Amino acid sequence: MLRFAPTRSSVARATSLAFSNNAAATTSVVASRGVEALTARWMSAAAPGPKPANPEFSSGPCKKHPGYSLSNLPTAVLGRSHRSKLGKERLALAISETKRLLGIPEDYLVGIVPASDTGAYEMAMWNMLGARDIDICHWESFGKGWFADAVSHLKLRDTVDVKEHTAGYGELPDLTQTSKDRDICFTFNGTTSGVRVPDGCDWIADDRTGLTLCDATSAVFAMNMPWEKLDVTTYSWQKVLGGEGAHGMLILSPKAVERLESYTPENRPLPKIFRLTKKGKVEAGIFKGATINTPSMMAVEDYIDALSWCDSVGGVDGLIKISNNNLGVIEKFVAENEWIDFLAKDPSIRSNTSVCCTLDLSPEQIKAFVALLEKENVALDIGGYRDAPPSIRIWCGATVETADVEALMPWLKWAYEEVKN
Repeated sequence: MLRFAPTRSSVARATSLAFSNNAAATTSVVASRGVEALTARWMSAAAPGPKPANPEFSSGPCKKHPGYSLSNLPTAVLGRSHRSKLGKERLALAISETKRLLGIPEDYLVGIVPASDTGAYEMAMWNMLGARDIDICHWESFGKGWFADAVSHLKLRDTVDVKEHTAGYGELPDLTQTSKDRDICFTFNGTTSGVRVPDGCDWIADDRTGLTLCDATSAVFAMNMPWEKLDVTTYSWQKVLGGEGAHGMLILSPKAVERLESYTPENRPLPKIFRLTKKGKVEAGIFKGATINTPSMMAVEDYIDALSWCDSVGGVDGLIKISNNNLGVIEKFVAENEWIDFLAKDPSIRSNTSVCCTLDLSPEQIKAFVALLEKENVALDIGGYRDAPPSIRIWCGATVETADVEALMPWLKWAYEEVKN
C-alpha cells in the first residue's frame, strides 16, 4: 500500500493538538520548529512513489524474463532419459539455438557441461593449462579465484611461468601487458566489481599463439562478444537469461580443440565430469547434446524458453539495448546524487549487468540500507559481494525491466535518508 506525506496544514493541526497544553509557554519559533520536526518524521515514513512491479535485482540466480511461467514449459521430456531420442533432440536444440542467437562461428564447438560457469571454466583450466606460460588477469573475486586455483591446486608454477595482472575493485589492470605467446585467463565482466573489459578486446592479438580462456558468465547475451578473440568461453544459464543454475556452457574455438587433442597434462588425473577427450580426440558427443552426466531436463526446457524469449525481443542486440537502458537509468541517478557513485569510475569499462555502487554510508549503514529495501519488498538481494568493498549491486540484465529500475531510484534515495538520519 502506498503511503503519502501529510500536507503541511494537517501537520500544523496535529502539532497544535500535540502542544495545546503548553501553548501559552511555547514561543512561535519553537512551534515552528516542532512543525518542521514532525513533518520530517512523517515524511521519512512516506513512500517516495510506486514500488518496482518486480523487486528481484539479484546478480545470480537472476530474475526470470518478463512473461515467464512454469506452465509454458513443455513437459514431454520430463521423466524421459536424456539419452532418449527426444532428450537428445532437446539438448541439441539448446546448443544450436545458442550458436544461432550468439552468432558463434560455425567451426566453434558449443557444449552443455556440469556445475554452471564454475564447472565449465575449471574444466577448461584442468584440460588445457600447462602447455605454455600463462598470463592471468583479475580485478575481482572470481578472477582471483581462477588465479588461486592455477597456482595452488594445479600448481602450474612448478612447470610454467604464471604472471599475475591485477587491479583493485573498480579498476582494470593494464591488459596490454599480456603476451600473445602466452595463454591468457580473464573474466569478460567482473560480476562482483561491475568492471568489464573494453569493447572489442583489441588488447588480444589476432596472430596469438597462446589461447584465451574467458569467463563470460555475466557478459554473454548482454555484451558484444568478439568471438575471433576468444578461444575458450564459458557462461551459465542463470545469469543474463535468468535460467536455472547447475549447468554451464563451454564454447571452444578450433585452436582450443587443437590444444585438447595435442596436449595431455602430466600427473594430472581428471575426474569423469572434466574429461573432454577420448583416445586423443575431442569427445564430439558433448557438443551435440550427449552430456557427460545427467542434466535437469526441466532446466533444459527453461533454457530453451529463455532463448525463445531472447529471439522475441530482437535477439542479442535487443538484450544489449535493454541492459544499456537499465544502466542509463542508474547513471542518470548517480549524476544527480552526490551520496552514491559507481565502483567503476570509467564509463568505458562499466558493466551494464552487475552494476556496483558505493554509498556515503558506513558498512553497517549499508547493511541497514539493503535490509530496509528488502523489508519494504522494493529491492531483493542487492547487497555487494562479500569480498567486495562495502557497496550495493543492482542487476541490470535484460530480464529486469527498465520501468522497475526507474521505480527503484526514488526508493534508493528514501532508504539513504532513512538510514543516514
